[in-house]
Amino acid sequence: MNFGESLLKLLNESGFTAMTWQNGVMILVSCLLIYLAIGRKFEPLLLLPIAFGMLLSNLPLAGLMVSESADGHTNGGLLYYLYMGVKKGIYPSLIFMGVGAMTDFGPLIANPSSLLLGASAQFGIAIAFVVASVMGFTPQEAASISIVGGADGPTAIYLTNFLAPHLLAPIAIAAYSYMALIPLIQPPIMRLLTSEKERKIKMEQLRVVSKVEKICFPVIVTILCVLFLPSVAPLIGMLMLGNLFRESGVVERLSDTAQNALMNIVVIFLGVTVGATANGETFLQPQTLGIIALGLLAFMFSTVGGMLFGKLMCVLTHGRVNPLIGSAGVSAVPMAARVSQIEGMKANPGNYLLMHAMGPNVAGVIGSAVAAGILKALFG
Repeated sequence: MNFGESLLKLLNESGFTAMTWQNGVMILVSCLLIYLAIGRKFEPLLLLPIAFGMLLSNLPLAGLMVSESADGHTNGGLLYYLYMGVKKGIYPSLIFMGVGAMTDFGPLIANPSSLLLGASAQFGIAIAFVVASVMGFTPQEAASISIVGGADGPTAIYLTNFLAPHLLAPIAIAAYSYMALIPLIQPPIMRLLTSEKERKIKMEQLRVVSKVEKICFPVIVTILCVLFLPSVAPLIGMLMLGNLFRESGVVERLSDTAQNALMNIVVIFLGVTVGATANGETFLQPQTLGIIALGLLAFMFSTVGGMLFGKLMCVLTHGRVNPLIGSAGVSAVPMAARVSQIEGMKANPGNYLLMHAMGPNVAGVIGSAVAAGILKALFG
């Protein structure tokens, strides 16, 4: 074989010859997401690995997501095996453990009514489910799409993988994109639904929560939630275990590992493998745009639900509750609470709502997990 023939053989076996227009479009999309993660800092911890996983899966002939043959004679690709952590629901549950270890549940314990705000902020899930069903999606697909309204990426991935795994890529990308865009999406809705007088309301300082209360809370919540809804055990169980690590004060090493090393490892594996499911041939479908639009609808109505209930609490307490904290009832911790704080300070520079907003924000994490458990029990 001469040099020319060798060069031609290498060219014919290269990925260039197998490149499709779908691959090209998805490579461009992945590069855009990489720019947004690095250049604009849109949820970079997850958007960057998702974008790079998308890039890898759309490079022809690389075979990173090729499945193992039924007879076991042909091995699967690297990302195929890492994806088993998503498929079996392992990664989302471990991320919940890390979130629990990083989160102070004190504001929620100090103000239990925050649970109602967290529950009301799941309103968008119900709206999106109904609209998706009307649009022709199956109940399993509609449930998976609607959970985006909880603004909780791991929960969306967990539920979608069980109910509609073929929609995992667009739903995951929609969930994390809207989480990253919270500072842009929520403020106009917050200002539209509140008066300047309401936004200026100062709230009383929360009471000090005892160590005993913080230790008992994750145990009690686990018992009640799992007994009431066994399907939610993986998410709630890991969330509360992580929080118990944090509050017990006797396992600092475990708490530190859950918050940092383990969390970082799992985020890498989850992001890359979820991004790798966004293959051009399956992702570039008309229904993808519908899913992204429905995800935005769900998220917007979740914000509306939290805000409206916040206004109701404001009326019932004779002006002691600032309705802005209702928007923090979505599950994006602590970003949604920070948005409430920022909007409150714009109306009144001396207004500090962050800790008050953390109550419904934490309640939203529990609420979205419970909503996912209900949908899994009904349609799984």
